[in-house]
Amino acid sequence: MVNRLSPRDAMFYFLDESRTTTHLGALLILSPQKEQNAEDAGPKGQGASSNASARSTLDYPSLVTLVENRLQLVPRYRQVVREVTLGLARPVWVDDRDFDINFHIRRAGLPRPGGPGDLADLIARVMSRPLDRTRPLWEMYLIEGLADGKLAILTKSHRCLLDDGGGTEISEVICDEQPEPVTLPEDLWMPGSPPGGTRLLMGALGEALSRPGDLVDTVTNGNGLVSDIRSAVETTVRRVGGVVQQLTDSAPSSPLNAVGTSTRMFITASVPRRGCAKIAQCYGCTVNDVELAIISGVMRKWLLSVDPGASVADTVRVVIPLSARDPGVERTVETDPGWVSVGKPSFVTDLPVGEANPAVRLAQVAGLANRYAQSSRRVSLGPRPLFPELGVVPFPEFSSRAFRSLNSRGYNVPVAMGTTPIADRFLLGHRVDEVFAVPMLVAERALAISVVEYGDNLQFGFIADRGVIGDLPVMADFVAESYEELASVV
Repeated sequence: MVNRLSPRDAMFYFLDESRTTTHLGALLILSPQKEQNAEDAGPKGQGASSNASARSTLDYPSLVTLVENRLQLVPRYRQVVREVTLGLARPVWVDDRDFDINFHIRRAGLPRPGGPGDLADLIARVMSRPLDRTRPLWEMYLIEGLADGKLAILTKSHRCLLDDGGGTEISEVICDEQPEPVTLPEDLWMPGSPPGGTRLLMGALGEALSRPGDLVDTVTNGNGLVSDIRSAVETTVRRVGGVVQQLTDSAPSSPLNAVGTSTRMFITASVPRRGCAKIAQCYGCTVNDVELAIISGVMRKWLLSVDPGASVADTVRVVIPLSARDPGVERTVETDPGWVSVGKPSFVTDLPVGEANPAVRLAQVAGLANRYAQSSRRVSLGPRPLFPELGVVPFPEFSSRAFRSLNSRGYNVPVAMGTTPIADRFLLGHRVDEVFAVPMLVAERALAISVVEYGDNLQFGFIADRGVIGDLPVMADFVAESYEELASVV
């Protein structure tokens, strides 16, 4: 039996085009050399610590070995997408018989000493390129040459790999919660035989005709196939109606929704979490509110820098996880917090960028978020295909354009925001110093932001359309300035 992409995964697969590369990922920063030197500096003859005994050399061969061992946890990462002739059914997942892990894991180097700007430029180039659709839809880079002997690992995964069932991004799979690396049993993976085009075509036709008895029942009782189609149409009408309802309360006009180019820019910034928690305690709000207030300050400063003589718009509309207001929305016993989160219930709220006073801005951010999290008009389950009930996708390009058109003005900026602090993570026994999520940037959006609560810091990641926001690096400075504005009034 074939394994089809879910309706939403198929939507993201077909949304992918030259200017809409629906991939995301993560950036991990480590200091393996620094840790090794600290051990060598210990008293002579003293035994190595238990952490040191668990630590392995972190280089390209060891990374490949680790990923090979962990791929059994994410089988999609060894599969390719096969489309069905004439779009008679959604595409299917099939094993890649020519799977070559060395194609997916690559080495990259920065001119020494590699600074943050050099690393950001490399990440921007990687994230600008579409993934090879003839292979499994992911890449990983071991980046050398960073200052102070640091290493970086960049992952890049297509959105459709992270299915609605809770698929995990590869960067989370290769990390451990304890210094001792977890070694899984040897994985003797053997690819299955891929179905041919004729088999896929016949399978699609077979699915369409698998219930011939229902057709008779439909004529006599008015249910069955026609009833299913009627239900699908009614559900689709309700969905489109919901989108239209959101459009009547559309986001403010902004260059953040401009159509740009296929090239990207990426920057990161960090602020101390303890300081943000102190600000939240002083104002009686949450750390998530402080994060949004910092982003509000960044947007205000950027809009003023674009045209100092123009008046700043009153608001910028963002979409954030609903769990930022109610942590119980995503809380389950089985799952641990991660830094790449997709497909979660979200809501749309406004950032009061027109307010000059940072303290007042924070109070307004918290008040608006509390109000809109309770509004059914503002709650969203995220991007959804227009016709999920129908298995046939004969015009995927047209459907994708229609989806982008309908969804283009619901908000200005998506914000991927973690709602639980993430404890230390280790890779081959080496502590991960910093974790940044690389958010997905879709059409009609010039900017996407992520925030990860890791260790002692809040880690901000910004990805932008270079053709629209060519001055993205200034936003890193604006993060620090916005934080200092809030901290100064505590």
